[in-house]
Amino acid sequence: MRRRPAAPMPNEQPVVIGLISDTHGLVRPGVHTALAGVSFILHAGDVCGEDVLDELALIAPVDAVAGNMDRRDDPRLAAELLRDVNGVRIHVSHGHEIGEPHPDALAAQYDADVIVYGHTHRALIAKIGDRLVVNPGAAGPRRFNLRPSVARLTIADGAADVVIVPLDA
Repeated sequence: MRRRPAAPMPNEQPVVIGLISDTHGLVRPGVHTALAGVSFILHAGDVCGEDVLDELALIAPVDAVAGNMDRRDDPRLAAELLRDVNGVRIHVSHGHEIGEPHPDALAAQYDADVIVYGHTHRALIAKIGDRLVVNPGAAGPRRFNLRPSVARLTIADGAADVVIVPLDA
């Protein structure tokens, strides 16, 4: 009697993660639309107020790190986060802890597949070897003539892809 080969296991469902940073006490209305449907949100620091985390939690669960402008004694803010999502390791910190954060320096400092940071207010996606370094930009008050933004990180089939989502000025 011939046996049928086992059916292949279905691929894990893609996980979409909202990335946000440098809110500085402000959640723009466009953030709700930009991050709609994400599984959870990672905030890369300079939250500047509990109301920000409460507002973001209306969209999805939130984990956040402390930035250089945040209170160090805030129990809702970690120094850094390390998450494993379907085998993809994600590191989140504000970036100021290494001085002036640049993708190469962050990749040298942190051993993760995806490194998320803030601090510079500049949205950036860099590929360092097979690793991804992402700054979602600043989502709070407009500064430095930069357009506010967030990012959507998708983990699917063991790989990460990210897009920057501009917010209304």
